[in-house]
Amino acid sequence: MDGQRLLRHLLASRRTTRAAFSERVLGAIEAAIRASETLHQGEIRFAIEGALHPLDIWRGVTPAARARRVFAELNVWDTEHNNGVLIHVLTADRAVEIVADRGFAQRVDAAEWSAACRAMETEFSQGRHLEGAVAGIAAVGRIIARHFPPGESNPNELADRPVVL
Repeated sequence: MDGQRLLRHLLASRRTTRAAFSERVLGAIEAAIRASETLHQGEIRFAIEGALHPLDIWRGVTPAARARRVFAELNVWDTEHNNGVLIHVLTADRAVEIVADRGFAQRVDAAEWSAACRAMETEFSQGRHLEGAVAGIAAVGRIIARHFPPGESNPNELADRPVVL
């Protein structure tokens, strides 16, 4: 177990997460998702989590493993074309993970998702949460649009409002 990581998670508060991702930022994220989804048939969910439970830290749960669990908990997999994408922000670890449904498995190289994550992490580390989130959503939207371009029917299958866990 990483003692420094445990300490970061123990000291992380809901207030600091809410300060970084204020109502204004959450509204901008929601608007960016809504706008992005007019350009493709994919579905984007955005989840923000301040810290993990100490037992998860003890067990060695990684940001990627937690993102996969959140992907399932939020039913991001439950889209008609298996084209849901979760952007998961774990603030205590300063980590962004993207989990894409199986519709992207053979189409998108992991490096593309990773580049979008690292760009968001860079913006977040400089305190630019709104800018980083909106740019990340735009990058994810461009990837989705290449593989699931807009069509005649484009129902909104997942909520656009980001969730703070």
